[in-house]
Amino acid sequence: MADAAVSVATEPSPPAPSDSFAAVDLGSNSFHLLVARADGGSLQVIDRYKEMVRLGEGLTEDKGLLPEVAERALACLERIGQRLRGLAPANVRVVGTNTLRQLRPGIGFIEQAEAVLGHPIEVIAGREEARLVYLGVAHGLAIGDEKRLVVDIGGGSTELIVGQGFKATLRESLHMGCVSISRHYLPGDKITAKAMDRAELACALEIRPVRELFRHSGWSTATGSSGTIKAIATVIAAEGWSDDGISAAGLARLRAALIDCGKVSAFAFKGLSEERRAVFAGGVAVLRAVFQALEIERMRASDEALREGLIYEMVGRVHHEDVRERTVATLCRRFDIDREHAGRVRATALELLAQLRDAWALHHENYPKMLGWAADLHEIGLAVSHSQYQKHGAYLLRNADLSGFTRQEQDALAALVLGHRRKFPVDVFMALPRPARDCGRRLAILLRLAVLMHRGRSASAEPNPQVEAEGDRLRLRFPAGWLDAHPLTRLEFEQEAERLAGAGLSLEVG
Repeated sequence: MADAAVSVATEPSPPAPSDSFAAVDLGSNSFHLLVARADGGSLQVIDRYKEMVRLGEGLTEDKGLLPEVAERALACLERIGQRLRGLAPANVRVVGTNTLRQLRPGIGFIEQAEAVLGHPIEVIAGREEARLVYLGVAHGLAIGDEKRLVVDIGGGSTELIVGQGFKATLRESLHMGCVSISRHYLPGDKITAKAMDRAELACALEIRPVRELFRHSGWSTATGSSGTIKAIATVIAAEGWSDDGISAAGLARLRAALIDCGKVSAFAFKGLSEERRAVFAGGVAVLRAVFQALEIERMRASDEALREGLIYEMVGRVHHEDVRERTVATLCRRFDIDREHAGRVRATALELLAQLRDAWALHHENYPKMLGWAADLHEIGLAVSHSQYQKHGAYLLRNADLSGFTRQEQDALAALVLGHRRKFPVDVFMALPRPARDCGRRLAILLRLAVLMHRGRSASAEPNPQVEAEGDRLRLRFPAGWLDAHPLTRLEFEQEAERLAGAGLSLEVG
């Protein structure tokens, strides 16, 4: 690994075409980079890079990160950052999975990592990870109508997905992976039958709540992704224990061989790399438990995984096939949101954004999307209760599985919905990642103003006020005489000015 690291640092990567996309997967075991160009329905790979960082090994009991592991990870990210130079920022996505999901926000590791890498890091939820894994794997399989089971074993989590075509219909993320299981049940050099039994039993307990759901979901073929499953498939094939993927019998022979070796240092299997040796037995324990719980007889290994799914997702967004739009539309239907009213609020909020885009430096392409989705969903909490419905809405959006959204995006969307009425929640916006704090606060103000303008829920056209801003001073100008003819609206804006003043913002209405 050291030699590979030196070559990365000294050899510049080839220039990437303007239509190239890059995906970086920051897993609990390995960090992966994939640079590719979409060519029809497939990817033309331009560059790949992988390092076994074992981030999960550094996770402490209080959700911190051991300094030596953090240093190792940052050094790897610096090398990856060099390879990302020259790529359009909009064509790069960096996602963090299980270990980054668990880290305390206060330790500052993600901020350090973003600075070294030169790109923002999106921490994605387990089920979102599962959806993207399936998207990547599905593009590498022959198109068919059969339901497929996809299993992805990472360092800290295992994703189980059933899907058909390119759509995942059943997703689950379980808290078990090759690093975490090795660390807790197979530490050190010794491998015994009793230790393997304990590891497999722990995995079986983790699978148990969803076991029957996946057993009876109607899948007909099983595919495994990730380095762990590919390594197991390689060893089983090289040892002659299965000639077509991973069979249940071949996996049992591999387990017995691990126990016969007795020590991790004694593993001498054909095709097993030195860097994977320490977590190999943990990965075998996870896969054995999955095979037994879901009654799998045979599994084929896929070369595609999360990073390919990320690139296909980015290509889809470029072609206006953003899954987040479908997610928001589904929520609107499920919670019976008044779409006509939400549409009027959305139009007004986006008009205000257009007027203040330069003054408030709100140029990022994601800002109008987030503001529009917040307008669409600002009344979602009414499905729970009218009393403080903004709080109910924020809770739903922060904790739901929203396909296509990262954890940071869900937090920002929840903050916008929470902040659209009543007291302005300054502390909630301050808790967002630093780059999102000011822009999130300002988008929330625009949403608040739009909601106020449509408080009467009238379908008739509202006036188009002119808005200007100098820092945190905001001026809203209505047509002459309009406010005098609408004294209730004037009173509501006066009350709003008092609320914003408590948050250090000035609103002048005339």
